[in-house]
Amino acid sequence: MEKISAVQARRIALAAQGFGSSHPRVAGTAQLRRVLDRLQLHQIDSVNVLARAHYLPAFSRLGCYDRAQFEAMAWGPKRSRRMFEYWAHEASLLPVELHPLLRWRMARAERGEIGWRMLRLFAHERRAEADAVLARIRDEGPMAASDFEEGKGRSGWWEWGDTKLALEWLFWSGLITTATRRGSFERVYDLPERVLPAAVMAQPTPEPRDAQRALIERSAQALGVATAADLRDYFRLKPDEAAGAIEVLVEEGALVPVAVQGWSQKAWLHRDARVPRKVRGAALLAPFDPLVWERARTERLFGFRYRIEIYVPADKRAHGYYVLPFLLDEKLVARVDLKADRQGGRLLVQRTTLEPDSSGQTRERLDLELRRMADWLGLDAGVVQQKGS
Repeated sequence: MEKISAVQARRIALAAQGFGSSHPRVAGTAQLRRVLDRLQLHQIDSVNVLARAHYLPAFSRLGCYDRAQFEAMAWGPKRSRRMFEYWAHEASLLPVELHPLLRWRMARAERGEIGWRMLRLFAHERRAEADAVLARIRDEGPMAASDFEEGKGRSGWWEWGDTKLALEWLFWSGLITTATRRGSFERVYDLPERVLPAAVMAQPTPEPRDAQRALIERSAQALGVATAADLRDYFRLKPDEAAGAIEVLVEEGALVPVAVQGWSQKAWLHRDARVPRKVRGAALLAPFDPLVWERARTERLFGFRYRIEIYVPADKRAHGYYVLPFLLDEKLVARVDLKADRQGGRLLVQRTTLEPDSSGQTRERLDLELRRMADWLGLDAGVVQQKGS
């Protein structure tokens, strides 16, 4: 079995995730598509204290780009649609080419085999209610939960009524998809054939084992080097679904078994993974960036223990409410608690925590990235370091 050092593993992972290249002078649609093709998905999260999470990975890899171009790829006209929403690594935006590879999951949801207990009821005893909601969308066009009488005035998942539950089950089942998002980030649903490109909808549906194998290979390409747990976590596959896929990919030569220094688990290297001699660059990472979203992997790669403290009482937070790790070259060297003060036009740095092995350049390089982020977010008053940051 090939042996890989911890430093090599870190460099492989960074290169696979698109770090180490200089930012383009102007990042356009072509560059955004390359990021999407590399990462395979952008996790969606509703927290908007800085910027919604799905916008941030592209910024971390490209620098400033036009979010309107991203939105056109995600929620634009059918002919230019490049992404669709579905449950992959949590709620996610994915390349439309992955739709056939997730139909087995949609079919399982329609049969009531997966999903939250309250949603599974719509597969059987409450199916007529879901069918009535689906019929309204089919007949009346795109609709959000608030367009139904029952949905008016409701907000937040804890106030989901029967119609919203039916919509979410239909979404899980692939019978509807997201047509667009309203200003409040509310989903507007429509039939997939009216939203997604016809060429994608016409593609045959693979057998589940074939789709799972394709998803595991895409995970391996995005990760570079990974354990079985890392590989299945990317698209949230179950252990038995991933194990068979890994075995076949090893037989085909797509995955190469390796031993990584300091890792107790067996690992696999994708055959196309690049091993750079060094990685240079700086980036602020969203809490849901695929480089750091699997916390155990983050500790293995960087020796960096990272937890989200949004739901931790303020007086018990170690680092802050919305904390972004700061990547400098090949290390995670700081944590920054950020907030966009949109009314005041400022990027607020509420707290900065330097890691023990941070260098003398950390502050200077971090300040440059903070100014870049403020420019990208249109915060004209710039960066404000609050007391204690």
